[in-house]
Amino acid sequence: MYWEKRALLLTLLILCSWAGAVEYAAMRRQMIREIESDVRETSIYLDKRALDPRVMAVMAQLPRHLFVPEQQRPHAYENRPLGIGHGQTISQPYIVALMSDLLRVEPGHRVLELGTGSGYQAAVLAQLGAEVYTIEIIEPLGKQAAERFAMLGYRNIASRIGDGYYGWESQAPFDAIMVTAAADHVPAPLIGQLKPGGRMVIPIGGGFQVQQLMLIEKLKDGGIKTRQLLPVRFVPLTGSH
Repeated sequence: MYWEKRALLLTLLILCSWAGAVEYAAMRRQMIREIESDVRETSIYLDKRALDPRVMAVMAQLPRHLFVPEQQRPHAYENRPLGIGHGQTISQPYIVALMSDLLRVEPGHRVLELGTGSGYQAAVLAQLGAEVYTIEIIEPLGKQAAERFAMLGYRNIASRIGDGYYGWESQAPFDAIMVTAAADHVPAPLIGQLKPGGRMVIPIGGGFQVQQLMLIEKLKDGGIKTRQLLPVRFVPLTGSH
């Protein structure tokens, strides 16, 4: 009788796991449709009506529910930011997809991310084939993200706890840099750590001001080209600076 009950329990667990996977897959498909709709609605800012198919394929497969607190999992695929504790958020899926698209990441690129958070954005970049170096200033979040990367088997993500304003000089230069918190100016150390021909995406503006998502390109001669894209809302960049 004991073994019959154990087998029944195992069967129920498998069925629940399968049902959950099917439900999450359906939620991801809806999330992708909403991202595509948002891109079309903001095309006047972006000069495009669709994002890189590789980015969208990663977003369609990556289990976002594993990157949010358990109580948030029913909302994991809603197209909006979600709280992850310590006053921080996991970004809206549309913004994650857009910022990933703007970096034009290719396999083997070295990418620096400031603001690891839950690790979801780093995982998207890693799935695109990048070698990701990600920095989180809030120690509990940084530790949780590192454990999550290890659990999910990411070997192309290096993470550390620290002040991202100063970048990661020992691993520079980078093909691309992504900043996932709003700064009131572009940190000079990051410009120095960006390769000629590289791209940076960063929200600029104070926590209580209108922020603008900026695309910064470092030209082959070392010059800088900037482009203002669209209004956004991010938590502020913090640190000793």
